[in-house]
Amino acid sequence: MYEKYLEILRRDLPLGESFDILERKFRIGGRKASMFFTDGLTNGQNAQFVLNYLLSIKKADMDEIKDSKQFLEEKLPFLDSNVIDPKTGLEEDREDASKWSKSMIEDCCRQAEQKMYSGLTLLTVEGMNKLFFMDMRNYPSRSVDEPEKEKSLRGAKDGFTENMMENISLIRRRIRDNNLIAAYYPVGTISKTDVVVAYMKDKVNKDLLAKLDREIKNLDAESLTVGDQSLLERLLKSMGAYNKLNPFPRVRYSQRPDIIAAHITEGKIAIIVDNSPTVMLLPVGIFDFLQDIDDYYFPQVTGNYFRLLRTFNFLVILFLTPIYMLIIEYEEFTPEILKFFVPEEDFAVPILLQFILLEVAIDGLKLASLNTPESLGMSLSVIGALILGEFSVNSGWFIPQTILCMAVVALASFTQPSIELSYGTKFSRVLMILGAGLFGAVGFIAGAVIAVIFLATTKTLSGDSYLYPLAPFRWKALKRLLFRSEK
Repeated sequence: MYEKYLEILRRDLPLGESFDILERKFRIGGRKASMFFTDGLTNGQNAQFVLNYLLSIKKADMDEIKDSKQFLEEKLPFLDSNVIDPKTGLEEDREDASKWSKSMIEDCCRQAEQKMYSGLTLLTVEGMNKLFFMDMRNYPSRSVDEPEKEKSLRGAKDGFTENMMENISLIRRRIRDNNLIAAYYPVGTISKTDVVVAYMKDKVNKDLLAKLDREIKNLDAESLTVGDQSLLERLLKSMGAYNKLNPFPRVRYSQRPDIIAAHITEGKIAIIVDNSPTVMLLPVGIFDFLQDIDDYYFPQVTGNYFRLLRTFNFLVILFLTPIYMLIIEYEEFTPEILKFFVPEEDFAVPILLQFILLEVAIDGLKLASLNTPESLGMSLSVIGALILGEFSVNSGWFIPQTILCMAVVALASFTQPSIELSYGTKFSRVLMILGAGLFGAVGFIAGAVIAVIFLATTKTLSGDSYLYPLAPFRWKALKRLLFRSEK
């Protein structure tokens, strides 16, 4: 069996072609052995320690070893060491390697190669009928610093990284319970990306979990090289929930372990994708996006104030600029208290076009800031202020009122923890702006109705209403989402 393993592995692996795929030949107690590993993903110090230990095994000790199971128990006393059994063939034949067919041996080698590319080290020993693997991984990783987008005033300062195992440990550290399950799935015929579904087995929606398990196992994808978004889009398509015209997010993304842990204990499911520092939460409705971790790190009165402020800002983001369009359109009906906000002088560019240009300009500045070196960030801010401020007003492109409205909307949008929802809100706002600018109050109402229809017809991945508990109405559940209260 040793020669068969070597033949297949040396045939499939790019030994000699790819410099980081290596084979180390040596002897264990007089028996030939080979170790296969990926250089950049292996901890050299740990590997040398294991190699020194294996080389110290004497021939007399190896002569007493009868099979792979005994070798694993007595000569591989390392954490995360195990043998590889085939997944194909009859179940009663899997333990006895002498009954394995050629396809079962090939299956073992396919599994071994996938594990090696994940950073595990393979070992095959003369006289042993099974392949061994040992965990000596050393993934390149950054520190668990607090995420830039989800900073907390008083909360924990750690955050997820691109290392899947590190992310799971950050959740496990907060939920020390037997009911926390982390189910593993390899996804992608090329990338073979590691995906983990984490949940509390006593609280999770069993139907959704079974559906998710089935869809991930049957997912037809070559690669998940762009991480969680690739996985989500394929899941939505396979589950019949994908609508490319719907801007509202179906999952909540977070880089904070405390947020993910809190939602898991409430019965939600977390999907962790290797190489992504963002974890997906599902199922979620629109009210789940209005909560933030700072609501719970402060006293109840302060937490409720934060949440009400965030809800108010959400309404400002959605309705401020469309309502201002109506104020301009129906100046004669404008209350006296708001008359000061109506421009007294004529303007060269229509208000509708001003708002559309400002929407695009602000998003352009956001994209520019992402690609601007930190040392030039202040320069970008100055240039943006000049272009969207003094110069644009003096040149007659914009009036101060429209710039003020968009500045308030832009600042208010930073109070929302979800970038995905903020863009869903933005598209709804633009729809109402277009309606109000082209058709007045009727167009505004039509735009609002279309946005509500999108929300009302959107379903969570569990099949529930996106607007629950507002529709269907459940005051007790809605109260807990709108106000922080004791459970």
